[in-house]
Amino acid sequence: MTDNLERPERLQVMLNQEEFAALDTWRFDKRMPSRAAAVRELLRRGLAAEGFLHANSGTRSSDFGLLNEAQDSRKTKPLDR
Repeated sequence: MTDNLERPERLQVMLNQEEFAALDTWRFDKRMPSRAAAVRELLRRGLAAEGFLHANSGTRSSDFGLLNEAQDSRKTKPLDR
């Protein structure tokens, strides 16, 4: 994969504090050089993942929270100790 440094398109993403903290934690753990690089890498990984689902028409952006599934699964699954 070639990294094209010319990026004429801009994408603004709004995150809540928990999502922002999760992004920064992941970024620092993976030693990514910037938040933008971390977001691009996460997008690349998500698009390459098996079982990627396309959004159905009528789906709202609020249906795609970064931590929604993780938070829901923590509430319903007992902790393994």
